[in-house]
Amino acid sequence: MTVVNDSARPDLQHILTATQLAALPQSAIRLLELARDTCFGPADYAVPIEADPGLTGQVLKFVNSSYFGFSRKISSVKAGISLVGVRTIKNFVLWNAVFSLVPNPRCGTFDLKGLWQDSLRRALFARAVAKLLGLKSTEEVFTAALLQDMAVPLLAKEFTQAYAKLLKARNEGRRRLSNLENEAFGWTHGQAAGLLVRAWNLPEEFAVLIEEHTGGNADDKKPAELGKCIVALSALLPSAADSFWIECSQWEEAFGRICLSLATPDGLLNQVDREFAEFAPVLKVTAPRRSLAESHQEALELV
Repeated sequence: MTVVNDSARPDLQHILTATQLAALPQSAIRLLELARDTCFGPADYAVPIEADPGLTGQVLKFVNSSYFGFSRKISSVKAGISLVGVRTIKNFVLWNAVFSLVPNPRCGTFDLKGLWQDSLRRALFARAVAKLLGLKSTEEVFTAALLQDMAVPLLAKEFTQAYAKLLKARNEGRRRLSNLENEAFGWTHGQAAGLLVRAWNLPEEFAVLIEEHTGGNADDKKPAELGKCIVALSALLPSAADSFWIECSQWEEAFGRICLSLATPDGLLNQVDREFAEFAPVLKVTAPRRSLAESHQEALELV
């Protein structure tokens, strides 16, 4: 299916250059600057956060959430950073900032609430797999998986009519949005997200992990490629908006090759569901109609 004539295919670089992109908050920019030098510690990271009362409250709510399960209340940003780690706080501030800039295009079947649900579940899944495999870049994989679809609402706002057709043509996951985008435009929202990451001067590793999630090899176990594979594997999880998990068998095969006997699909999906229940209230994300474990069980029953 071709939604846009070849002669009308828009140039992605031109679109993103011409689009009025909101700037990241100064607090997020400063944290990224600090992260480039390993000599900085919790006290240094606390300064830009504490300069923003709203962000301070969000960070303290984050570190005091049941997700971390500390036995005592954490009352200072510095203490929170010391306990959960600089990278965790940096990435929390980063994706909190990015998602505050994501528009709601009100385009066809697009649902911003569903995007947040999908993004968080995929991020938690990617982190769980990265930890299971002993990756050092666990938080980077988490953030990349969380931001993998961030370009979709921006593109849907820019091309409302075209994306309304594309989203309908997905047919509840029977066709991948990235395949439809390639047919219509010659590029995907993964590539668009990579360009956005670079436009915001975010770390290059995020762009690399994000831009290939729609077509990357989800079962390449080379150490240098494993982060990309985990993000690509997370992209095969079901969307909260879909009635069925169409790509379940493909996900199971790739999961087995990456995780081997380290975890079972049901066990890891149940873990992600539990973490979602603990983590989602911090981000004010509502629960999907079905958990990942329920979607998995339904998909198996249809085989």
